[in-house]
Amino acid sequence: MQSITNDIRYVGVNDKEIDLFEGMYDVPNGMAYNSYVIMDEKVAVMDSVDANFKDEWLNNIEKELGDKKPDYLVVLHMEPDHSANIAYFMEKYSDAKVVSSAKAFTMMKNFFGTDYADRRIVLADGDTLSLGKHNLKFIAAPMVHWPEVMVAYDECDKVLFSADAFGKFGTLDTDEDWACEARRYYFGIVGKFGAQVQVLLKKVAALDVQIICALHGPILKENLGYYIDLYNTWSSYGTETEGVMIAYTSVYGNTKKAVNILEEKLKTKGCPKVVVCDLAREDMAEAVEDAFRYGKIILATTTYNGDIFPFMKEFINHLTERGYKNRKIGFIENGSWAPTAVNTMKKMLEGLKNTEYCENSVKIMSAVSKENEEQLEVLAGEILA
Repeated sequence: MQSITNDIRYVGVNDKEIDLFEGMYDVPNGMAYNSYVIMDEKVAVMDSVDANFKDEWLNNIEKELGDKKPDYLVVLHMEPDHSANIAYFMEKYSDAKVVSSAKAFTMMKNFFGTDYADRRIVLADGDTLSLGKHNLKFIAAPMVHWPEVMVAYDECDKVLFSADAFGKFGTLDTDEDWACEARRYYFGIVGKFGAQVQVLLKKVAALDVQIICALHGPILKENLGYYIDLYNTWSSYGTETEGVMIAYTSVYGNTKKAVNILEEKLKTKGCPKVVVCDLAREDMAEAVEDAFRYGKIILATTTYNGDIFPFMKEFINHLTERGYKNRKIGFIENGSWAPTAVNTMKKMLEGLKNTEYCENSVKIMSAVSKENEEQLEVLAGEILA
């Protein structure tokens, strides 16, 4: 097992068999379910793991503790990939107490049929738990991304146990860039709750954090400002990378042709980055990630059954339910006899905050015309203005 500090050890597991996280997110590199042990006068285990890894997790704990027994199971988050084995732990270690928030104990009753009334410590925002030289300070983090969530700060080793915040897809032995899969994870799972993440970041800013131990992904020990700055940008719905994303659907290739023309015009005009996404073929979570990464976006689709093409409809729903805002949006539509896609998309986007819509849109009647090419030139200039 990995030693994080002299007293804090990793006892989590890697899941290399999972194909879909939360039943919808493709995870080609699997998932890590992180759990930690703090060794002190009192021993605390920080969170559980997914149900499929009960035995591996309990064995990891035994290997670290040797002849010792845990005094506490600290539950920061009740989502089943982190809480599934609470009942097994409490049965195995009959003298241990479970430490969590009041809302978490209500959820335990729902999951396990008991709220451990005679073996629990209920903590609220600002409460502490002393293990000896390690003193854990608990900070409420409701809706990051469930209502019961807390994070814990170890004042001795200056470690933030951040629950799902700063998590990412992928196992711990996966060699890949942190930001890409952390961004996809954030906007897919936490993205709706940017305001709540901002509140948490302000609380964390007052702490001297040297290490971040999330419930998914690697332990972060270096250049923490980089990770915190990204979380600040993401949760404030800011622009991370200058450029334009073009999200499109195309039935017979004509809308795609228009998108390709627009892409070249944007590059010619000096756009620093153009990302083109075929919504019918690209992973939807990847598309959502890019939509939030860039400050400007073009939506291009066909009128379909008096509505818009299904993949575009799904994409826009993902954006609106996550509070998409602070963006500039342009439109391309295609229809052989009665194109209404632009009006449909704008209606779906009604209510977005601080959103600017391009005045000039492109209307394709079946195939891209010379007039359409001129309209695309105008649209390229306006989206970059």
